[in-house]
Amino acid sequence: MQFLTKFISYLQATKNLSDKTLSAYSGDLRQFFAYENNVLQPDVCSFVSYLSSDLKLKDTSVRRKIITLKSFYAYLLDTEVIDRSPFAKLKFRFKQERKLPKTLAVKDVSKILNYFPAVRYDQLTSFAKFQFTRDAALIDLLISTGIRIGEAAAITLNDIIISERTLLIHGKGRKQRLIYISSPITWNRIVTLLKERKLANSNHLFVNRYGNPISIHGIEYVYKKYLKKANIGIHSTPHYLRHTFATNLLANGADLRSVQEILGHASVATTQIYTEVTTQRKKQVLNKFNYRNKL
Repeated sequence: MQFLTKFISYLQATKNLSDKTLSAYSGDLRQFFAYENNVLQPDVCSFVSYLSSDLKLKDTSVRRKIITLKSFYAYLLDTEVIDRSPFAKLKFRFKQERKLPKTLAVKDVSKILNYFPAVRYDQLTSFAKFQFTRDAALIDLLISTGIRIGEAAAITLNDIIISERTLLIHGKGRKQRLIYISSPITWNRIVTLLKERKLANSNHLFVNRYGNPISIHGIEYVYKKYLKKANIGIHSTPHYLRHTFATNLLANGADLRSVQEILGHASVATTQIYTEVTTQRKKQVLNKFNYRNKL
């Protein structure tokens, strides 16, 4: 385990990785150490077979663990703990399964948004008013910007640039980006939350009943609550709103590069998958509504 500790310290010092990524590296290596008797002379193929055949892990998970191990043994090679990497002549091939992003129908998004104005705000208790104001701002922000729920949970009061109607978003890999709130209704809900926000234990914009930062699980609960209130029976997660946002940006004419920057994708290839969704929808519309089909 001394190798694990030193390797994680090395990553912290040289790679500037997030705590979540470091935790994933650590978890992958602990699993490998529990399986492998001789870490310095491992049977990598046996471990990969164990992951795929015995644990039935998806190819994406197995691939990630292989990347972790390659990085670990490259570190051991650089530090001269070993003189040859066990991956020197190994190549692994996996099926390239590319799932299209799941989206929420625009009419269902409208149902969620239309629920908020229908609430009798004056009849709510003091706490219920704050909770409702927070929920309305949170859900509308996810719809209006396509940010990840982890990014929404991380927003602090210092990240709000009121004069520019802009938020500083802390994305994956500690990358920051500015998001402009184009919808006046969304912005007004954020401003209303700022005005009604009571003293809290943290500087975060979205807090729970105890004044602490809302968790991603808390956001998921809020989303499910309003799905039910809006009478939307289909299963979906808050991430569907991100996919819906991106898909509709592209469908309405936004260029790929701009959408990539807005979403905070490291590679345009990640954003490009949304073009396939919009193409599918265009096919559906044309097959159903194009008058030429009946001539």
